[in-house]
Amino acid sequence: MLLKDIRDYQILFLGLFLVVGIGTRDWTLRPELIGVAITTSLATQWILSLVTGKEQMTNLRSALITSLGLSLLLRADHWTTMAIAAASAIASKFIFQVGDKHFFNPANFGIISALILTPDAWVSPGQWGEEWWYGLLFAGTGGMILQRVGRWDTTAAFLGSYSLLEAIRNLWLGWTWDVYWHRLMSGSLLLFALFMITDPRSIPNSRIGRVVWAVCIAGLTFILRNYFFISTAVFWALFALAPLTILLDILWVAPRFAWQEGDERAGEAGGELLTPNSCTDAINRVSLNSALKK
Repeated sequence: MLLKDIRDYQILFLGLFLVVGIGTRDWTLRPELIGVAITTSLATQWILSLVTGKEQMTNLRSALITSLGLSLLLRADHWTTMAIAAASAIASKFIFQVGDKHFFNPANFGIISALILTPDAWVSPGQWGEEWWYGLLFAGTGGMILQRVGRWDTTAAFLGSYSLLEAIRNLWLGWTWDVYWHRLMSGSLLLFALFMITDPRSIPNSRIGRVVWAVCIAGLTFILRNYFFISTAVFWALFALAPLTILLDILWVAPRFAWQEGDERAGEAGGELLTPNSCTDAINRVSLNSALKK
């Protein structure tokens, strides 16, 4: 297989989105800021991996994915702002951990950090417009990745819950359905639902945990957008509810996701990839249950 790691597809698709966005949407993207995001992310990942001695974090694919995500979503006037966003995004993986699992989505953390710490950062949720073929592009490419990592449940729970809430509000206010579709037909919303909220390393491990978590994010997004009129509500909702992952992992225990080299398939009904450690844990649990029954 040409691309052995699932993250290679993510890198390819996110890079494609950048090219499509620049070519068809006439974004005011500055190539030097994209370079700053990529360089800072890779350098921060490599340095912190060496400093902390975490060899499993030396793989630079995730850092490259984070930098491409920042380049797609975050806008800034100065290169220092992009550097702050990229450095804080990668550093969050090393700082905010519980049991060697980070619970903040790196790109989301970098975006919020830039919005809070700098005066010239902004996010444009409507930068993709409402053209239907963007939605097909995002759904097709995102679907390929979600099929491999088994995280369709998260996207479905988020989009389903948010769509239902918007539909109820639309009916309550007596608006026509074209208003409803206008609020949902957003390329940035699809990017968020397909590529950010589904990061398998930072979201709840169990399926029920992911569904509960996604529904909560949809509810908070709905409130922030419609009652506080925050255009970047999805990013703030994910940031605010990221620590909820810790509690959900305690309530519903499941094997932690691990990136696999090669075209490996999900090995359990919940969509988790079987790793040597998870297999060993499963065997130990079976042995313990058998002993208790005796």
